[in-house]
Amino acid sequence: MPDSKTVWNALAQIPDPEFGVNLVDLGLIYSVECADNGDVAVVMTLTTPTCPSGSWMYEGVKTAVEQLPGVGAVKVDLVFEPRWTTDMLSDAARQQLGTPRE
Repeated sequence: MPDSKTVWNALAQIPDPEFGVNLVDLGLIYSVECADNGDVAVVMTLTTPTCPSGSWMYEGVKTAVEQLPGVGAVKVDLVFEPRWTTDMLSDAARQQLGTPRE
């Protein structure tokens, strides 16, 4: 059965195809919950609801979690509240994108 740290680490391996920054550092992953039976629930967002890479990222998250040892059912919820903003970028993402904190 995976723990949340393992899931977060797996999700941090998925780069956004437009920015080249991983989805975790972009702030696109809102939460990860791991149940005792191995089921995993992920809540994520996109930078915009019309992101052309949205389906690719959604499927990437689902596939990355499904491939972890001991994982049962995987549920990925794509939400747009709270709306993503650049405030959600990690310091590493800010450095990679050259975006200073406001």
